[in-house]
Amino acid sequence: MSDVIDIANEHADYLLQMSIAQHQRRTVGHATSAEFCADCDEAIPPLRREKVQGCQTCVDCQQLRERRV
Repeated sequence: MSDVIDIANEHADYLLQMSIAQHQRRTVGHATSAEFCADCDEAIPPLRREKVQGCQTCVDCQQLRERRV
């Protein structure tokens, strides 16, 4: 019989796998980079759009997103 820690680990693994799958779907769905940030509506610099294919946010907003995870 599983104990509480095993159940928590299974749940955490499930959430991680769901997050990875969601990220992959989002990345595949955006082959071209956005011209304006999806979060703050500021222009995304051309070099970032070129180097980070499919980017949808500016550097500052992306850093905020990554800190939340």
